[in-house]
Amino acid sequence: MSAVGHEIRGEHDNHDAHDHHHHKDTFITKYIFSIDHKMIAKQYLITGIIMGIIGIAMSLLFRMQLAWPEESFTIFKVLLGDDFAPNGVMRNDIYLALVTIHGTIMVFFVLTAGLSGTFSNLLIPLQIGARDMASGFMNMISYWLFFLSSVIMILSLFVEAGPASAGWTIYPPLSALPQAIGGSGAGMTLWLVSMAIFIASSLMGSLNYVVTVINLRTKGMSMTRLPLTIWAFFITAVIGILSFPVLLSAALLLIFDRSFGTSFFLSDIFIAGEVLHYQGGSPVLFEHLFWFLGHPEVYIVLLPALGITSEIIATNARKPIFGYRAMIASILAIAFLSTIVWGHHMFISGMNPFLGSVFTFTTLLIAIPSAVKAFNYITTLWRGNLQFNPAMLFSIGLVSTFITGGLTGIILGDSTLDINVHDTYFVVAHFHLVMGISALYGLFAGVYHWFPRMFGRMMNKNLGYIHFWVTAICAYGVFFPMHFIGMAGLPRRYYTNTAFPLFDDLQDVNVIITIFALVGGAFQLVFLWNFFYSIFRGKKASMNPWKSNTLEWTAPVEHMHGNWPGEIPEVYRWPYDYSKPGHDEDFVPQNIPMKDGEKELHH
Repeated sequence: MSAVGHEIRGEHDNHDAHDHHHHKDTFITKYIFSIDHKMIAKQYLITGIIMGIIGIAMSLLFRMQLAWPEESFTIFKVLLGDDFAPNGVMRNDIYLALVTIHGTIMVFFVLTAGLSGTFSNLLIPLQIGARDMASGFMNMISYWLFFLSSVIMILSLFVEAGPASAGWTIYPPLSALPQAIGGSGAGMTLWLVSMAIFIASSLMGSLNYVVTVINLRTKGMSMTRLPLTIWAFFITAVIGILSFPVLLSAALLLIFDRSFGTSFFLSDIFIAGEVLHYQGGSPVLFEHLFWFLGHPEVYIVLLPALGITSEIIATNARKPIFGYRAMIASILAIAFLSTIVWGHHMFISGMNPFLGSVFTFTTLLIAIPSAVKAFNYITTLWRGNLQFNPAMLFSIGLVSTFITGGLTGIILGDSTLDINVHDTYFVVAHFHLVMGISALYGLFAGVYHWFPRMFGRMMNKNLGYIHFWVTAICAYGVFFPMHFIGMAGLPRRYYTNTAFPLFDDLQDVNVIITIFALVGGAFQLVFLWNFFYSIFRGKKASMNPWKSNTLEWTAPVEHMHGNWPGEIPEVYRWPYDYSKPGHDEDFVPQNIPMKDGEKELHH
């Protein structure tokens, strides 16, 4: 296998060197129809940032509605128009639509694409020592499908009856009956089409990542010399290949129910006294199909962020990552367990209590590999020579939110405890901390760390510090109080709670949460300015600004297809030789040969 791989790579090298002397890249081949993995990574990142702005803006709009229910706001009138916000007062169905599209955009279009799409593309070839992805063409197609699905999702906001509004989980019958609510019409159809295209994009990307990692590693790059980032991206891609098709099947069956009169998910339904002809289907079947992807999706978003964190913490603590093999084992354990815990989202769906106890058991088991990761980060930081740059701060922030968000998961994973807080703000607090905020921190950390590798310039450090501290304080300011209003019983997805006098006392908390959200949202503009300004005007970066060991810092910064101008570097050691005795520098890159008598630490 490897012999064939090397032969192919040899041909590929010659072909590349031969090819690229002749034709000049035009604007279109360089920036639009690019098959260069570095350019595709930038396309993913910038598309993800744009989708993120839209997703965060939506959350700020519905937070304002929750804090000051049924007040008139000019901004509602401007952004939502007279149809959706008559006289500047948000309509209740539009509130649901905003929550739905916000969830969809953040989970799929920002976090999945922003982390896997950007960093798997950028780092897999560079860190394993490959010229490019296994298939550059397929890589380009996967980005274009992602872009198309983003456009369709945004277009669904402009259909007459409003966008999909059945929640980002789109449970039937709300999502299956076009006459159920306004957003169940054309908006819902566009949502399903967009998601089907998105899944096709993800599958093409994931297959490409897996094949590249298995087949295109440079000489000496054994699986146990891979950086933990690559392990995380690799296993994430495998989870995606196994679980995304299940969501695709759910979406297709839902399209059949909506448009072709089948009843996979519908049974015995009355609307306004009229008996509908559906029989024999079950909405619970949809829940099973949805959550079979929906739970691994949490780790599809989280594992790349944790991989990025491993790399950044080791680099900036100037010491080897603690427990390299335990970290790999924990990634594998999380991947396996994540596929057998989906039922914990369905404890109150009428599930057999015995089955509930099985899902409780598997859910609590996943705490073990997660704890291994948390302890390994803490022990890597312990007595390290810490460099507190923005990337490092966001990585440490991730460890913090991963632990605080994970602790509430133990409560929600227990079927008897979950019944009390299911579908309250407690759940919102839990998954936003553990998946939303942690994954976003991983995304920010990765951008600050690999920005010089992408654009050859440095981002402004002081703006990075401001961005981190305000974001960190506001994130906890938003999601920490939600645990308490959740325990007090406040249900999620309600447009207003004024109809329930028992929740009147909680209204002040909602105002505080919204103020934190508005401040935190506004300060993301600091990041945006820093990012786009630095691309053009940032300080020129040196070749290896963080004094890091991995191969991506051995390739020249200027944009070239094929990554290395001459030979691909060979690998002689694992990626975490920091502060190694017997060396002059406190880092030893992977392409430096071993000295006599020197051992690899992780064996």
